[in-house]
Amino acid sequence: MIMEQLDQLKPFQARSVIEELRKGSVPVDYVPFFTVGREHWLKFIDDDLDNYIAEGGAKVRFISGDYGDGKTHFMSVISNLALEKGFAVSFVVLTREVPIHKFEAVCQSVARQLRGAFDGNGIRGLLDHWTGGLKEIGDIPDQLRSLPGMNINFANALIALLNNRLTPLAEGEDEEERVTQREILFHWFEGGKVTKRELKPFGIFEVLNKSNSKHLLNSMIAFLRYLGYKGLILLMDELETVIAHSTSIRNSAYENVRLLIDNTEHAKHLHIFFSIIPDVLLSEKGFKSYDALWSRVRSIGEGKRLNYRCVLIDLHRTPLKTKELVALGGYLRRIHEISYRWQGEEMVNDKLIEDICRNQKRMGMLSEVRLFVKQVIRILDMAEQGVNPEELDMAEQIVASQQEMEQEKVEQLQPKWDS
Repeated sequence: MIMEQLDQLKPFQARSVIEELRKGSVPVDYVPFFTVGREHWLKFIDDDLDNYIAEGGAKVRFISGDYGDGKTHFMSVISNLALEKGFAVSFVVLTREVPIHKFEAVCQSVARQLRGAFDGNGIRGLLDHWTGGLKEIGDIPDQLRSLPGMNINFANALIALLNNRLTPLAEGEDEEERVTQREILFHWFEGGKVTKRELKPFGIFEVLNKSNSKHLLNSMIAFLRYLGYKGLILLMDELETVIAHSTSIRNSAYENVRLLIDNTEHAKHLHIFFSIIPDVLLSEKGFKSYDALWSRVRSIGEGKRLNYRCVLIDLHRTPLKTKELVALGGYLRRIHEISYRWQGEEMVNDKLIEDICRNQKRMGMLSEVRLFVKQVIRILDMAEQGVNPEELDMAEQIVASQQEMEQEKVEQLQPKWDS
């Protein structure tokens, strides 16, 4: 089935996939092509989405794995699954521009990365899609104000946007003025800085902050439910980068993680996933350095036996099997063939891909999916250029690929956030 889909790729599409894989990421549109293994984890996440979150539940889970274990890819798989099921999704990568220790910045990114059954990303796209499909206001304001969990400021902002879009221009009013007002409202929905004077005409008396975040988050979920979505899935990637920073930044970051966890206790139809490395749970600079958070999460991952329903999704303890990696290698080979218009199966056959797995396993690195992907692409590149893969030193190829990954890891973990 997947091979049939891959065969539909055009050379430029295939080349784009290969180039993204070289950089260590999978293009969002092609995530299903690389979803091998992890079936047990996905089975229980699937069940949670259908039978708990969609029914009104809320929870937080942590996705743990070393660098290269496929955490970001796994989160992309969850994102695709949730979108297919009718949830709205926001996938936030915690970076210098979106530092977890600055709560408002994270909330702004949640709003701007929102995806669902509308074009583009962001709450602006959602609101444009909603208002664009309406002919008249009718009793919508009353419906919005009466929604369970709806904050009056959020409701008034929605109603103000409806009036802005659907009511005729008043005498002396021009379209430019409407555009300015609309921009103020969009900026408020995105958690941006707006003055009270600008907001007062719309009946909005609060801007986003830590104290009202749970009310505004619940309002967003209530609105999404009103539009027919089953709930909201938040994916927070690369939380582990906080370990490299000063105590004050770490404490602020961990306080915000605690706050997000607490928010789920007052929410419905919400699931939050954080990706971490094991050091976040084990290191003295990790969660245990902040008592208010550690008291909430200290028991996760303590069991010796895997529990696929527990709070910790431990990818490192559930690596892909050799047969799954060989299947993944076959998909990579087909994309590479389309990309560079050549036939690679004779030179890079399944036996050779098994040899790559065997060498990684011998060096204690079989679980590192990113290393495997880099290895296969490197060898496909050499073979396409006429080099016989049997003449390559596989151990040397592993070391070269590992050095690339180590450099990526160093760059990723460098302290970059403003203190």
